[in-house]
Amino acid sequence: MYPIIMNISHLTYNNPIVVDAPTKKRRRPDIKYVQSRAPQENQAPYYPPAPSSHANTSVANRDTLTNVPPWDDKEGHYIVVVNDDFTPRYRIVRLLGQGTFGKVVECFDRETGRHCAIKIIRAVQKYRDASKIETRVLNTLKKNDPPNAYKCLHLNDCFVHRNHVCMVFDLLGQSIYDWLKDNSFCPFPPNQIQYFAYQLLKSVEFLHRLRLIHTDLKPENILLANGAYRQVPYKKSPSKMRRILLDPEIRLIDFGSATFQDEHHSNVVSTRHYRAPEIILGLGWSFPCDIWSIGCILVEFLTGEALFQTHDNLEHLAMMEAVLGPIPDKLVRSCNKSATKYFVHGRLDYPNDETKRTSRKYVKALKPLKDYVVPVTNRVENLSFAGDLRDLLSKLLTYDPEKRITAAQALRHPYFGYIVDESGQISGRRMSDSYHPSR
Repeated sequence: MYPIIMNISHLTYNNPIVVDAPTKKRRRPDIKYVQSRAPQENQAPYYPPAPSSHANTSVANRDTLTNVPPWDDKEGHYIVVVNDDFTPRYRIVRLLGQGTFGKVVECFDRETGRHCAIKIIRAVQKYRDASKIETRVLNTLKKNDPPNAYKCLHLNDCFVHRNHVCMVFDLLGQSIYDWLKDNSFCPFPPNQIQYFAYQLLKSVEFLHRLRLIHTDLKPENILLANGAYRQVPYKKSPSKMRRILLDPEIRLIDFGSATFQDEHHSNVVSTRHYRAPEIILGLGWSFPCDIWSIGCILVEFLTGEALFQTHDNLEHLAMMEAVLGPIPDKLVRSCNKSATKYFVHGRLDYPNDETKRTSRKYVKALKPLKDYVVPVTNRVENLSFAGDLRDLLSKLLTYDPEKRITAAQALRHPYFGYIVDESGQISGRRMSDSYHPSR
């Protein structure tokens, strides 16, 4: 019996600046695109009234402040002091993360006797305004799902303290990305990948029903509800130990970039690795961009590594073609003027005279999508399971957003009908549409 280990790791509700130790992977970018939107009033049935924006003369409308109070640094971040009484109700336990928008701290709540996470927004007006939009989205989610059946992060409280907007959340485990990193980028077991996929699609289907697009789905924005795990030898390297989660329940977080379908859409959204082709090609974007991101995330769960590890649009498109085949003519003909430079006579201009050897190497190393799903045995049921997973991934990663599967359709895919164990063996089929995780 292997030991059970409680893993209480750093929680990041807003992307912290992370500097990873060198690995065989290319360094993952930590990119955040802030969308400027025009809030609209009284959008029934789902949307509460958008908050009005009033200038605060005590806070400068730039990132570096003057007349800084003693509890802030010059950039408007709250100075965190461990064991300090943040308010009479909340005592600071530790700093969990820091990002562009502010800091996240673990606090002890004297009123409930429990620990919680508080996101402290920078005392800069543009970030205060952005927090109003995020709070509006979080309130929409909670109003439409009080029991949190759809596993989106719930806002427990919101208040202003010393000119900082403060959002109170449940204290959760580490992000899926941090879990992978701490687990030496070992893939997840097949049964947990299936359950992750179902939960993620269920969360996104809920968002889309509310006419919300997350726009920044990635492993960093998926938190574990409980980080407890056991250790087993890793089959691919018996001398190496692999962590297996005891409970693969997740929460979807970071709605700071979430956009209502009928409100302003900025030109570029999503973190690079998970960005859909229609965004790169300037075709406009909507709900399908979230679906593409889910496809990328599931492949990452299968392999332990991000599928499209790049920082460049042309290289990104070349990687897509290496995995998914040529970009359809329809999309090439429809792309905006700035994206036409990536094509010559209707074909992707890659490689070209300016292409670096390292780029060619990374693109060449990619495999067709079907090769990322390997059956554990040649038994009919295992071959069938692998085939259905390939089919689901191909539908999630369909180039044309108009033809891409929806979250609601994906939840009904045959892939979720299998009862699969940790080793990938199939023990049966589910008899109803009600999904229960395989243990």
